[in-house]
Amino acid sequence: MKVILAQPRGFCAGVVRAIDVVERALAHGNGPVYVRHEIVHNQHVVDSLKAKGARFVEDLADVPRGAVTIFSAHGVSHAVEDDARRRRLSVVNATCPLVSKVHKQGQRYSSLGRTIILIGHAGHVEIEGTLGRIAGPVYLVEDSGDVDKLDIPDETPVAYITQTTLSVDDTRATIEAIKKRFSDVIGPETRDICYATQNRQTAVRDLCRHVDVLIVVGASNSSNSNRLREIGTECDVPSYLIADGGALDPGWLAGKNSVGVTAGASAPDVLVEDVIAAIGRHAPIEVEILDGVEEKITFRLPPELLEAS
Repeated sequence: MKVILAQPRGFCAGVVRAIDVVERALAHGNGPVYVRHEIVHNQHVVDSLKAKGARFVEDLADVPRGAVTIFSAHGVSHAVEDDARRRRLSVVNATCPLVSKVHKQGQRYSSLGRTIILIGHAGHVEIEGTLGRIAGPVYLVEDSGDVDKLDIPDETPVAYITQTTLSVDDTRATIEAIKKRFSDVIGPETRDICYATQNRQTAVRDLCRHVDVLIVVGASNSSNSNRLREIGTECDVPSYLIADGGALDPGWLAGKNSVGVTAGASAPDVLVEDVIAAIGRHAPIEVEILDGVEEKITFRLPPELLEAS
């Protein structure tokens, strides 16, 4: 069986930075390090950091006064930051710089007097953080159908921003619906969309032209991993999202000659290797990597850690 790997796949620069933040804080700290929410949406990563001493919480009330506390890559609201200050926590912010960029865009558009339309998934932790960082009116829409339901006069000056785990393709129809309904619309340029999301989705579409089945490695609560599986299905390729090789169903491979493997932006390469090994236990395999974008982007560490270094 031929196993073809998507390129790029797995960790993006924001995830690498977030994990590095926790590991460096553990190395430099004299006491326990607390992380609010999963640092990234992957249980393997979380368990690995727990084994190194990190303590994960959902509520800052569970963090001792003055303790080192890390905000996850998804970002937090102003209310969470204020709560951390009241508790005198020593905060290190691991918010992905591209998420912070969306926050700043929303704040700038709002300061111009525009009503903000946020395109994203209700309940996602990144969306909750973004909603809590914009002072003016913000309306959340998940798709183009939600745009028609907005209780906003059509002549209202609006601006749109998007969740970072959505690609240009994901948001195109919704942005067009916004522009069609409202007469005064502005928004970020296409190049401001998260590069990692777009690159991984483009790679999966390319991969699906060469394989009989698609395996996406990632967590069930990972938005970008779920979207990769959906794209495979849209390409008429049987597609499955699994956390690791232990979740592989041999029945998915029956009668197949080639299997494509990719990974969400928060899934480490060790899990991809685990899935490849699991496939190899059911049939002799030949592994190749599809040509694709080589990502070389890196993000600087937060100033708090740079000073500590």
